[in-house]
Amino acid sequence: MDQAVKTLQTWISESKNIVFFGGAGVSTESGIPDFRSVDGLYHQQYAYPPETVLSHSFLRSHSEEFYRFYRDKMIAPWAKPNPAHAKLAELEQAGKLQAVITQNIDGLHQMAGSRQVLELHGSVHRNYCSKCGRSYPISRITESSGIPVCEDCGSMVRPDVVLYEEALDMDLMNRAISYLRSADVLIVGGTSLVVYPAAGLIQYYRGNKLVLINKSPTALDQKANLVISGSIGEILSQITL
Repeated sequence: MDQAVKTLQTWISESKNIVFFGGAGVSTESGIPDFRSVDGLYHQQYAYPPETVLSHSFLRSHSEEFYRFYRDKMIAPWAKPNPAHAKLAELEQAGKLQAVITQNIDGLHQMAGSRQVLELHGSVHRNYCSKCGRSYPISRITESSGIPVCEDCGSMVRPDVVLYEEALDMDLMNRAISYLRSADVLIVGGTSLVVYPAAGLIQYYRGNKLVLINKSPTALDQKANLVISGSIGEILSQITL
C-alpha cells in the first residue's frame, strides 16, 4: 500500500460522514463503455454523434434510431458490480459512507448493495409512458423492438434518464448538495469532471479531505487534498474497515 492509499485509509477510518461522487470510470471496470476514452462512444462511428442521438429532440424526431442506439450501447444487462461498487456498499453498511452520488445510469451501485444512491442522470431500470406515466421495468425496452409502447394507451415508453437538452431533477440536486455540504471526506472517482451541471456539485464540498481517484488527470487535481492515479476498483479494494 503506497502512501497516498495509506492516507485515504486513515481518513476513511477516522470518518463516519463520507460521500462518494462517481462517474463512468466506476462502471468501465464492469465492462460498460464510457464516452470520452480512446474506446469510448465518441470515438466510434455512427450516422449521428452520441450527443445528438441521446438528446430529447432526437428521441422525438428519430425514435427508432434512438432506440436502436440505446439498446445497443446504453443498456448492459450482463454487467455486474466490480470491487469499487462492493467496497462502497461495504462502507455504507459500516456506517461510514452516507451517500453515493453517481452520474451513471446502470444501477450497479444498488446491485452491489448500496441503498443511499442519488442517480443524477436517472436509470435504465426505470421507464415510463410519455403520455400516461405508467412505469415499466427495463424489460419493456429490452424485450421489444422498434419503439416500445405503453400497454395502456399505446404511447411511447421512454427511459427515465436525463437526455441532452433536458434538465436535471432539482430536488435530487438539492439532496446531493446537502450531502456534499455536510461531508467531512469527499471521494471523487472515475470521472473527468467535465460533464456539467453534475461536475459543478463538487464546489459545495466544504471540508479539507477532497480525494480524487482517476486514471487520468482532472480539472480539479490542483484543488484536491489527495490525488490517486489508477483503477478505482483496485484502490478501494485495498481499504479495510
